[in-house]
Amino acid sequence: VSTELSQGCARGCDLCSEFNGCLRCSPKLFILLERNDIRQIGICLPSCPLGYFGLRNTDMNKCIKCKIENCESCFSRNFCTKCKEGLYLHKGRCYVTCPEGYSAANGTMECSSPAQCEMSEWGPWGPCSKKRKLCGFKKGNEDRTRRILQAPSGDVSLCPATTEVRRCTVQKSQCPEGKRKKKEEQGKQDNANGNRNRKDTKDAKSGTKKRKSKQRGAAVLATSASPAQ
Repeated sequence: VSTELSQGCARGCDLCSEFNGCLRCSPKLFILLERNDIRQIGICLPSCPLGYFGLRNTDMNKCIKCKIENCESCFSRNFCTKCKEGLYLHKGRCYVTCPEGYSAANGTMECSSPAQCEMSEWGPWGPCSKKRKLCGFKKGNEDRTRRILQAPSGDVSLCPATTEVRRCTVQKSQCPEGKRKKKEEQGKQDNANGNRNRKDTKDAKSGTKKRKSKQRGAAVLATSASPAQ
């Protein structure tokens, strides 16, 4: 049988029992319940030990055990603030190595986020191009860039991309030299057609002259063959 006592308790304890130790600590202290076989022994502490976090309330301040695996100290049951030696802390959890895309910041055991990189503003979009050409196509790509102003631990590989690419469409896809070539080819074709037309006209005129010459020759022969009266 355990009897509660208010006198003869350990320092900082306002109420205690022979069987369970301290039952209520002074207002500024935290009570920690340690298991001893089948008993829980209460002790009063100014702060909670490793593996526990302090929970203050109007009734009594308590030390609550961290529920996170390999956690040395925590802010709440499920948010670790320091992992056991050799493990990395990331978003309140403990890891053997930092998750993909993260690394230890400034030589600590805390994984830093790529979001901690300081980036410049995006520059303007460049011209629409395809295979380094700016014309002669309908759909291509355009890009823009930005700079890394500051990287955690100087490791730029942790930072986001510095180049962004998107698809683009051009309204006029024909190159100027293509237009010149097409114009030259059209001119050559027109010249060839003109020469052909002139030749046909010349041949037609030549044929007309030959027919007229034959007709005059035939008329002369007919006149010389007529009998004299």
